[in-house]
Amino acid sequence: QVQLVESGGGLVQAGGSLRLSCAASERIFSITTMGWYRQAPGKQRELVARITSGGTINYAESVKGRFTISGDNAKNTVYLQMNDLKPGDTAVYYCNFYVWPSRNYWGQGTQVTVSS
Repeated sequence: QVQLVESGGGLVQAGGSLRLSCAASERIFSITTMGWYRQAPGKQRELVARITSGGTINYAESVKGRFTISGDNAKNTVYLQMNDLKPGDTAVYYCNFYVWPSRNYWGQGTQVTVSS
C-alpha cells in the first residue's frame, strides 16, 4: 500500500529555517490536493498549507509570509519551506495527498521544535 515518507524536521532556534519533504512510496495518479498539516500537544490538527493540481495555494493565516509550499504532482512530491520559525510553530507536521472523491494518504509525521 502507498505510504508518504517525510523528512526534514528537527530542532531549530526561533528565527531559523527548515525545509520539509514528502514523497509517495508508489505512484499516485490524479492527485487533487497536496498539503501539510500540523498538530501540537493538546490541540486539534490544523491545515498549514495546501496546493491543488491546478496550482491554487492556501496558507493558514499564522504562517503567511513565512512558509512556502511547493510540489510536483507528477512526481508525487511536496515540500514546505519554513522561514522565521517561531515557538508557536512547534508541532508534528504531516503531509497529505488527497485524491477525489474519497482517498487520503498521510505521512508518518515529523517533529518540528522551535526554541525561544
